[in-house]
Amino acid sequence: MKRVVIALGLVVLASPALAADCNAPPSPGVDWQRCSLHGRDLVGSDLAGARVIDTSFHRADLAKADLSKASAYRAKFISAKMSGAVLDEGSFVESDFTKADLTGASLKNTDLRRTRFFQAILRGADLTGARLSNADLLQADLSGATWTDGKRVCAEGSVGQCH
Repeated sequence: MKRVVIALGLVVLASPALAADCNAPPSPGVDWQRCSLHGRDLVGSDLAGARVIDTSFHRADLAKADLSKASAYRAKFISAKMSGAVLDEGSFVESDFTKADLTGASLKNTDLRRTRFFQAILRGADLTGARLSNADLLQADLSGATWTDGKRVCAEGSVGQCH
């Protein structure tokens, strides 16, 4: 039994599929776990199903990018440009969108628990079905955003909460 466990451990350690490739081109399902992608131009990139756990996208341009069904636990999108991005059905638990521009972004059915949106711009974003428990929306601009119920649209001047 001990030999089987050791052999399985060696197979797992030698498997290239488990290692993130921070130099891989943007593509669906890309594994960029724990990568630093500061300032990268990823406009319109198809990153559906990407694995970006603990990845940093500080000041990156992800406008119109598709991050649907992405695994992005504790990812950092600080000051990122994400207008028109699609994050539908992704898991962004404990991620940081401080000062990110998510104007017109789609966050339908996205897991945003304990996520930080401090001073983020969510104008016209769609939060239908999003899970926002314990999310930090301090000074976030929610003007014109569709709220989690899919019915209420936040009034102009909604900062920190949907009015």
